[in-house]
Order: sequence, then structure tokens, then C-alpha cells
Amino acid sequence: MKDIQQIRQKFIDLRCCVIIPSYNNGKTLKQVIHGVLVYTHNLIIVNDGSTDQTADILKQFPDLTILTHPENSGKGTALRNGFKTAIDQGFRYAITIDSDGQHFPGDLPGFLDKVEEYPDSVVVGERNMEQPGIPGTSNFGHNFSIFWFKVETGLKIPDVQSGYRLYPLEKITDIHHFYSRKFEFEVEILVRLAWRHVKIESVPVEVYYPPKEERVSHFRKFRDFTRVSIMNSVLVIMAIFWVRPAALARELRKKSLKEIFREYVINSHDTNSKLAASVALGIFMGVMPIWGWQMLAAFGMAHLLKLNKFVTVAASNISVPPLLPLILFLSYITGGWILGIHQNTVKYTGGMNLTWLESNLLQYLIGSLVFGIALAFSLGFLTFISLTIFRKKRVSEHKKQTSGEIV
Repeated sequence: MKDIQQIRQKFIDLRCCVIIPSYNNGKTLKQVIHGVLVYTHNLIIVNDGSTDQTADILKQFPDLTILTHPENSGKGTALRNGFKTAIDQGFRYAITIDSDGQHFPGDLPGFLDKVEEYPDSVVVGERNMEQPGIPGTSNFGHNFSIFWFKVETGLKIPDVQSGYRLYPLEKITDIHHFYSRKFEFEVEILVRLAWRHVKIESVPVEVYYPPKEERVSHFRKFRDFTRVSIMNSVLVIMAIFWVRPAALARELRKKSLKEIFREYVINSHDTNSKLAASVALGIFMGVMPIWGWQMLAAFGMAHLLKLNKFVTVAASNISVPPLLPLILFLSYITGGWILGIHQNTVKYTGGMNLTWLESNLLQYLIGSLVFGIALAFSLGFLTFISLTIFRKKRVSEHKKQTSGEIV
């Protein structure tokens, strides 16, 4: 009993509550509530428009915080309203547990221990998906979600789909808008917290899958799996074209050109040809007339072509002042040469700007494409030659040093 009291006190000290979203799980809800009450009375229950005996069951717990949706709004909406209530009540953490009896309240202390070790982290309950009785579709969805989570965040965690989680509420309030409201919400929130560099930890939990004839699931395989797939597609696009390029840009600003060159070029494990191709792609995207989007486009193309993304994004910065006017000018001249417009002088007043370009748009667009290809090929080739010579010299010096010779 002493251990239980310590756990109950830990819920108070950590300002942690438990949120139970429930929809038509009247057969198991009461059991789950009683299981949680063993450890804490910091409990918020969200009745998401249930049409079974849920409302009558909840009347037996008048001292608990109970939210009732007049209609079923989806698990994501239930969780979001639960989070908002928890924040309003001053809680720092919230543990979410499903009401269908698959999760065991006895695993609650493990979440508290883990968040004490890693404050303000997300703690995900890691299920044993190899145990007997796990449906084949659940195993497929489990592996499917792990793969896409790694694509979206670069992180590999053992369980992405588990709804048994501890959330740091302050980190959630930093996200001002969510796009999803049903089962896919749990994918979205985990990915977006990872994007904000919130640490994600795991703790082993038990899971119970009742026999098929007793199983109650509101996950509609085709419709909800489609929604999850769409959400993953959106998150992948955001990761490739916005989140990761923005992170690279922040990293670039923190490092000097010398540091970038040493870390991402000289000491890179990529081959000379791959680094040269990365530079060439970055240069080409930097010359292209997509102002403001060069780095994003460069990152996306580098990702698709499996090149060095950092080097590609760094090279795409060729289109910043003071080089931008020169790039515009040379692109224009190249376009004139392609179109057979020969001029000894270029007539423009007021500087090289968009107004000046409007009357010469075709010439400029053709010129930027050809000039971009030529410059990318030239600097890419120069990079390859330089790396071949420089890296060979460094290897030779290293061999001499390790053999005891004086360089």
C-alpha cells in the first residue's frame, strides 16, 4: 500500500493527470476508470457522443471531471478537448489511456518514472506486437507507421500507433493549430512534437487483444486507414519542403563557411562524385527564378535524388546578395545569346529589378535555365577535381602520420 501512496503522491508532485477518451465502450469503461483510480484521482473522462450505457456509468463518478460531446467528434477532438481542460486545471503532464480495456492502468507508474528521468518529453507505451493474438492488420499498421514516422522525422521509435502515451502539455500549447480530428490526430501530434525537438521516449506496456468475437473497435479499416495515409502524405510533404529545409537553414546560420566545408564536405562519408552532384544541384536551383523557394526546392530535390542535403542547400545560397544582381545579369545575357539578340550594351536604369525583367521575361527565363545548367556543371566538375586532389592529399598525410613519418 505504501508503494501505491508514493505513486499517488508522484502524480500530485508532477502535476500529471490521466485522460480517458471514450466512445461506446460501456462494457470496459468502468473497469478502466477503477483501475486508474487506484493510482490517482487526477482523471478527465471525455464522453465522445456515446450512445450506449456510458452516460449512466459516468454518473457513478460525480467527483471526476467529465466532458460530454453531444455527438461523436472523433478521438482527436476528444483528446484535444481533454488537453485543454487539463491545461486549464493547471496540469503539466497528461497520460492518455484508451477505454476499450486494451491498456493496463498498472503500467501508469512506468510513465511517471520515465518522465522524471526525461522531463518534458513525450513517453509512448511500447506494446509487444509479437505476442499471440495480435491481429495481422495491427502488425501491418504498426510497421507501416514506424516507417513513415522515420521518413517524416528522421527518428525511429519502437511504437508509433500506441494510444497509451504521456504528453507534456506546455509543448502541445506551442502548436497553435492541428489539422486532424480523428484517429490520425495521434500521428500528427507525435510528428509535430518531434519537429519541435521534443524528446520522445518509450516505456514497455502490456496490451490485451480480446478474441475476435469480443473485440470492440471503432477503427474503420478502409476509411480510417485512408485518413491516416493522407495525413502521412501531408506530413511527408511538409517535412521535405518546409520543416527540414528550415532546420538546415537554421543550422547554416550557426556555422561559419569553414566549419560547414570541413564538417559536411571534407569529413563527409559521401563520395566525391556525390558531393560534386550535390553542389551542382544546389547551384542550379539557386540560379532558377524561384526566389524565396530555392532552398526548399533544393532540399526536396536532394532528398529525392539521395544527395547530400546540407551541401545542396548551402550551394543554393548562391542566389543571395551581392551575387544575385550578377546572376540576373548573366542569365539575361545568356538568354540573348540563345535567342540571337546581340547587344553591345545592356540598357536598364534604376538597377536590375523585376520591373526591368518583365519586358525581357522570355529572354531571362531561357537564359537562367541555360546559365544555371552551365554554371552547375562547371562548379560541380571543379568541386569533383578539388575534392579528388584535396582528399587524396589528406589520406597521404594521414598515412605518413600514422606510420611515424614527419610531414
